This record gives sequence, C-alpha cells and structure tokens, in this order.
Amino acid sequence: MLRRFALNAALAAMVVSAPAFAAEKLGCAQPDPQAASAGASAPVAKESVAATTGPKVVFQLNRAEDASTILRFVTNYLAAEPSAQVAVVGYADGANFLLKGAADANGKLYEEQLAALAARGVAFKVCGNTLRARSLTAEAVSPSAAVVPGAVNEIIRLQTREGYAHFQN
Repeated sequence: MLRRFALNAALAAMVVSAPAFAAEKLGCAQPDPQAASAGASAPVAKESVAATTGPKVVFQLNRAEDASTILRFVTNYLAAEPSAQVAVVGYADGANFLLKGAADANGKLYEEQLAALAARGVAFKVCGNTLRARSLTAEAVSPSAAVVPGAVNEIIRLQTREGYAHFQN
C-alpha cells in the first residue's frame, strides 16, 4: 500500500510539474473571474497555521450519502491522531453537506458538527467547479468551509505539495 501511494504521488508530481501544459489546453476549468473579484467576501481555503508533527490526511467526498460516515471517520481519526492535519474536500454530490442549511437523513443540521471539527483544525473545502455547475456562489457555503477552484486540483496539490495522505470511502 505504501509503495503504491509513493508511486502514485511520484506520478502525480510529474504530471503537476509538467510545465508545457496550460490549463486551457487540457480542458481544465479556469478560476472563476467573479470569484476572484469577490475579494475578501468569499471564503478562502487555508491550511492550519499551527505547525504539527502529526500526519496529514485529505478525505475525499463525492457522494452525499457518505457525508455522515466521513465525518465520523474524521472524528475517530482525530481521537487516535490528535496532532493530525485533516482536510475534507467535497465535490459533486459530496459537496451538499458543506452548504448552508444542509441536514443529514434525520434532519439534523451538519453545521454544528462542521463547526466542532473546524475548531479542532479540520479544513473543509468545497469545489468551486461544483458550485458553478449548480449556479451557486460562495454565499451558499457553510461558514465552516472554504471554496477552492477545483476539488481534483486541491486533492492533488495537498498530496504532492503538502504531503497529505489520501482517503476515499
């Protein structure tokens, strides 16, 4: 498993560092000019400022029905690894729980759990591409989460540039 992760990280680093490829040539989404002009009013993704010696893990979430499970996994993981840096990146239907007013299957709002985990240093990130596809703005996002230009790019950046391990349910 570790060997496969190291190989995947090395391959991703080669792809990310290939200077000849421009985003538009690859058909990648460009940063939203409206989001850039929104300035300080739009939340910006940021990593925990506090230096930790613990592991770094990014949890990928792309299915709405997995939100409660992933939040439980993150909570349990932090109980075992309290010094860990954790990021949760939601996209497609997996971004639903990071929107204002989102509730689980029992009608309980996610915001309380998001706020508690964010207070422990968990960085929640919503895919800007998903928001644009739904004609939503950063105003629709929970105050505990920040918008990133693209989930895939963010996950790869966290793995290759920040040294995060990757978890997908």
